[in-house]
Amino acid sequence: MDQLALLFLLLLGALLTVPLGERLGLPAPVLMTLVGIVLAFLPFVPNVEIPPEYILPLVLPPLLYAAVQRTSWRQFAANKRPIFLLAVALVFVTTAAVGAVANALVPGIPLAAAIALGALVAPPDPVAATAVAGSLGLPRRLVSILEGEGLFNDVTAIVLYHVAIAAAVSGSFSLPAAAGALVLSAVVAVAVGLGLGWLSNKLIGYLGDATLQTGLTLLVPFVSYVLAEELHGSGVLSVLVTALFLAEHAADADDVMGRLAGQTFWEIVDTLVTGIAFGLIGLEVVHVFGYADGHVLEMLGWGAAVAGTVVVVRLLWLLPATWLAQRMHTLRDVDEEIPVSWRETVVMWWAGMRGVASVALALAVPLTTDDGEPFPGRAEIVFIAFCVILTTLVLQGLTLPALVRRLGVKADTETERALERELAIRAAKAAKRRLKEIEEVEDLPEEVQERLHRGAFDIGARISPDMVDDERRAAFTERVDRFKAVQRIQKELMSAARHEVLAARSEPGADPEVVDRVLRQLDVRSMR
Repeated sequence: MDQLALLFLLLLGALLTVPLGERLGLPAPVLMTLVGIVLAFLPFVPNVEIPPEYILPLVLPPLLYAAVQRTSWRQFAANKRPIFLLAVALVFVTTAAVGAVANALVPGIPLAAAIALGALVAPPDPVAATAVAGSLGLPRRLVSILEGEGLFNDVTAIVLYHVAIAAAVSGSFSLPAAAGALVLSAVVAVAVGLGLGWLSNKLIGYLGDATLQTGLTLLVPFVSYVLAEELHGSGVLSVLVTALFLAEHAADADDVMGRLAGQTFWEIVDTLVTGIAFGLIGLEVVHVFGYADGHVLEMLGWGAAVAGTVVVVRLLWLLPATWLAQRMHTLRDVDEEIPVSWRETVVMWWAGMRGVASVALALAVPLTTDDGEPFPGRAEIVFIAFCVILTTLVLQGLTLPALVRRLGVKADTETERALERELAIRAAKAAKRRLKEIEEVEDLPEEVQERLHRGAFDIGARISPDMVDDERRAAFTERVDRFKAVQRIQKELMSAARHEVLAARSEPGADPEVVDRVLRQLDVRSMR
């Protein structure tokens, strides 16, 4: 088997683990990691040959961009305090704690290298957290905080990692220089993200066609990441800013085709790239065990100590941080989403799995220092990092669904239905207002007006049937039944039309381009 065949095998696994995970009640990324581990032990599967410096720019931009599509700037703004406590403060605390433990346990590893280890295992993986949270039916406030933490903690951790690596490679450290690099990285990233977001928004409007617009959105996150990195900024933060800008400004309510095409495309990209990323984690396991060099048990002990530190520090930080956020929430009555019970705090704690970013940063540790000497403790850093990744990803990922069920943490469906009902009423009222405006300038027949008024009412009733009383609901249900009967017959008619057009594609003298154009018109009409 060669590298290309392995890639296609991972892509197939990415698709198959989604329905399998739904049946087993387990997150697909965790299953894909297990698939990678199994493949790694098969003799005919080759070692992965991807340069470490390419993993982050190839994997993180599309995953981050896809994750941002499920959130909004308002959520980040409303949750800035809990996100700051988790994405910034907790990363610093975890980095310091792991650095101290590693420096004390691992012989010969300097403090700077130990801090680099702490930085690369500090950030929970945004993809794993989002995939797990989304599949377990957790409260939306928890999902929002986990998404915000996962998206922003990589920024903090990667900057800390680069500062620590620079200190270990050069043998010197300057706090003012490090602080300046942190500020410069953030400023450059925000500037690049906003500028590219504005330019992309203009280009999307210029392209017009849904296919071209979707193709542009595929390029944007990679360009944002690489451009920011070239200018010594944070590529991760730049992608986040670009994606948030486009999510806020590129939404055209009437661009139905563009929205459906874009959502479908990015769901596919998210599924495939996530599968490849977590499959690679599993595939690297056998290769990483080679770093132990006869000291497996001793290094497993170090890995267990660091993994325990990561898990315990997160719990010890979350308990007072959640209490503080609740106190400030009560005093200031701010519109932020925070855990409301110790059960939700425990779920947040156990959902802190490490993943793609930690793997890429571990493998990207330099081989030598500036004076040509081997990088101190590199083998130990990589081995310990994978111990932490596998412990948190596999152990926590496999047990999190059972923990959620045991604690009884689930989404507030009543609140969601109430919001859905409110939006349905607003949608129906907006349709009625527009109909009234049209009636003032157009002379519509009475039967047409009656039908349009009924249609405006049905817009909201279709979204949330609970918004109407029993009598009107019964009338609406009757109309829906009639409509379904007509729709069923129309589907059969359209199916017959599509089969006839497709049959014409193989007839002598048929122009495939014309046939496809007619078929697309039928497909669009069927979708509507």
